[in-house]
Formats: sequence, C-alpha cells, structure tokens
Amino acid sequence: MAPGKPVRSDDARGRRASGKIVNILTGRGHGFIRLPDEREVYFHRADLQEGTSFNDLQVGDAVTFELLEDTVSGARALRLGRPKRSR
Repeated sequence: MAPGKPVRSDDARGRRASGKIVNILTGRGHGFIRLPDEREVYFHRADLQEGTSFNDLQVGDAVTFELLEDTVSGARALRLGRPKRSR
C-alpha cells in the first residue's frame, strides 16, 4: 500500500465469524460477543458496519463480523453487523 493511501472499507482484516452479544457497556461504547466455542470477543462502537446502530444492539442479538486475532490486545470484532435475513 502506498504511503498516505487510505485503507478501503471493504478490505478484509480478519476471518468471517458470528456469535451473540453477551454484554454491552453503553456508556463506554463497547461490549462482548460469545462465539460458538464459548470464547468471548471484544467489540467497540467504532467497529460497527455502516448502517448498524450501536444503540439498537441488545444482549442476545445474533451478529456477524470479522474476527481479528491480535496477539497483543486479544481478539476483536470488526465490521460488526446483524446477519442478513433470508426472504
């Protein structure tokens, strides 16, 4: 990537994953998602997918995201959103 070139919003940084929200700290702007393997992953309101409102998320909501495995700060959910519904 050339210096000063912005990262495209559709550039994948992690693997696709899904889980359910288990904790939301509204005042702090972050929460945690439980994966199917019972591991919990951090998410921040700044990492929501466009069109997803942090204030509309609730404990128990199913979500999809990119799982970024960071060896320093731990796993983090990026581009978090609700699963697309089948018609």
